[in-house]
Amino acid sequence: MPSRPNRAPSTSPRRVLVTGAASGLGLALVRAFDARGDLVLATDVSQSRPDVLPERTAYLPLDVRSDEAWAAALEHVRSTWGGLDLLVNNAGVAAGGRIDVATMDEWHWIVDINLLGVVRGCRTFTPLLKEQRHGHIVNTASLAGLVHAPGMAAYNTVKAGVVALSETLSHELAPHGVDVSVVCPSFFRTNLGASFQGADADMEAAGKKMVSGSKRSAEEVAAVVVRGIDARRDVILTDRDGRIAWRAKRFARPVYTAVMKRSARRLGAAR
Repeated sequence: MPSRPNRAPSTSPRRVLVTGAASGLGLALVRAFDARGDLVLATDVSQSRPDVLPERTAYLPLDVRSDEAWAAALEHVRSTWGGLDLLVNNAGVAAGGRIDVATMDEWHWIVDINLLGVVRGCRTFTPLLKEQRHGHIVNTASLAGLVHAPGMAAYNTVKAGVVALSETLSHELAPHGVDVSVVCPSFFRTNLGASFQGADADMEAAGKKMVSGSKRSAEEVAAVVVRGIDARRDVILTDRDGRIAWRAKRFARPVYTAVMKRSARRLGAAR
């Protein structure tokens, strides 16, 4: 990785923008930043301010699929704060489906939100961060961006794209004093399952079961993410399961491949 120039001292409080901030990990992060005394701009698709947000937190409607909405967010940040210290591209939806069951409409939907939504956020704020010569972009991917289970082609693909984008930008923006991190949690309890949609009902049911059955809460994951941000880690793995799976893929590839193929056989037998 290129050597990084000296950064401006961290501002206190930091100026933070979070997308997908009305629920799940986004809301947990907003609450964690607010508790630290940061200035937080929460954004989500709702036109009205969600009641769940902390009282001090500012709110701005933002559909990550809209270039115009992103431009409005940049203008708001410039006019209100004069800059930004931390951009958290967290908004996302869930989809699961076998390649011959999921429709192309499902692919377009999840690509536009989970991948291009992150791309738009990075493109919108990179000029400002370069201008400042400091800042930090944090993109929420998933363990599915690193470990690719069968039956989740679309979700795996967009999350892997977020990982690739983040790694690319970590090199590209380093000479400008800008850090980039990617968050890769495995399943945790959240309402993400409510966004599941698609033609593959079996995979949708399995995905919802794994989310609702997890022992980890969004608040627990957010606490790990905040520590990873503070440490400016390139990749933030939030749990033991994720670290084991990622290490198995990297260092015990035959074992990893055997487990994935066994899972695929079970999936095929259930169809």
